[in-house]
Amino acid sequence: MNKFLAVFKREYIQAVRRRIFIIMTLLGPFLMAGLMFLPTIMMVKGVGEKKVAVVDATGELRDAVMNPTPQRSERNVPSQVGALQKKRGSSIGSGPVQIEYVDARGAKDLKTVEQTYFNRMTDTSTPKAKKLDGILTVPADSFDNDKARLTYYSRSSTDLIAQERVARLVNHGIERRRLISHGIDPEAIDRLMKDVQVDGVQLSASGEQKKGGELNFLIGFVFAALLVIPVFIYGTDIMRGIIQEKTERIVEILVSSMTPMQLLSGKILGLAAVGLTQLAVWVIMASALGAYGGGMAAAAGINIMQFFHASILVYFLVFFVLAYMTYVTVYAIGGSVCNSDKEAQQLIAPIMMVMMMPWILGGAIIMNPDSTLAVSLSLSPFFAPITMFMRIIVADPPISQIATSIVVSIVTIAVMLWITAKIFRIGILSYGKRPTIPELWRWMKLA
Repeated sequence: MNKFLAVFKREYIQAVRRRIFIIMTLLGPFLMAGLMFLPTIMMVKGVGEKKVAVVDATGELRDAVMNPTPQRSERNVPSQVGALQKKRGSSIGSGPVQIEYVDARGAKDLKTVEQTYFNRMTDTSTPKAKKLDGILTVPADSFDNDKARLTYYSRSSTDLIAQERVARLVNHGIERRRLISHGIDPEAIDRLMKDVQVDGVQLSASGEQKKGGELNFLIGFVFAALLVIPVFIYGTDIMRGIIQEKTERIVEILVSSMTPMQLLSGKILGLAAVGLTQLAVWVIMASALGAYGGGMAAAAGINIMQFFHASILVYFLVFFVLAYMTYVTVYAIGGSVCNSDKEAQQLIAPIMMVMMMPWILGGAIIMNPDSTLAVSLSLSPFFAPITMFMRIIVADPPISQIATSIVVSIVTIAVMLWITAKIFRIGILSYGKRPTIPELWRWMKLA
């Protein structure tokens, strides 16, 4: 036991004293937040540069696209109110999608009108202020012909966001004009067609109601990231540490004074404690910001504390340890049988791709946590810890399934530790060519 504790203490102290550990502990949450939100911000910014011309052969849709009714524009076309304001009596607003309205009523040849705007879209000499990203054409018979079709031209075959937003405004204007032509009062139309907002509510097995929706989806991914990222970081550390000790022949001295199992378990649990230390610091940082963020969320009608029950934190610790022990044994095998980082990465990469399945399918699991896929993965070896914790965050799985998932994970860890210890016992003293699968099988039988 003393030898195990000596290895445990060495691995822990050596890791927490490193400069990279301190930097990642303090900046890790901000870096993860940046990786999550920066792509979304950049995408929104990219959408904001879109300029679309609406060529309206009916000549009746100026108000629909330049001054949409708030109750529909605010929900269906987010952040478009400023973008659809008139500027100097015509054209281009300033927002996510800028629209230029073209009254083509009475045009003898609509293609000729379109061609003028095609040139502004394709001619590289066009000034940036007049450059167009898309053109939506509204046929003259849109009000009377139920088979009429809008046409959207763009410089990109995947300009789906701008196409959907502008087409939605135009379609609402067409619908409104059709109803007016049937004698319905315009004010009544606006009142009757006002959207009814939807509040998502999660109902637990005990009858407790929690606010659902997009925030649940985000929280699920954040907690899953906190579970996954440290596991892979410290699993890699163990693999590299074993390889380094093999290369420098330190391991020969270590195994002469202790058993391979003492050395292996000390390394694994020492770095597990490092991961828990880092997570504890992140929890403290989150708690410090929680008072301010919780106050703002409460003012917005969101009970942020529903995501941070004591049971969630307990489950997080349980499944973090289970996920860590499950994955790290694979890294330990990689370090034992390989002689360089490059060899180990080549060996581990395809295995990790399979074991990352819960993270790859995270969207499907979080959106439908009681599906056959989610339940099956949460009760399967290797996949159980991460998948089950995702389900617990966004749903209320039966206690029997949670218990089964924990038991399956413990059995998987016990089997993997047994296999890892046998391979580790021979592999740490083996040099030269990486062993084949039949050779690994012989090691397990001989150890």
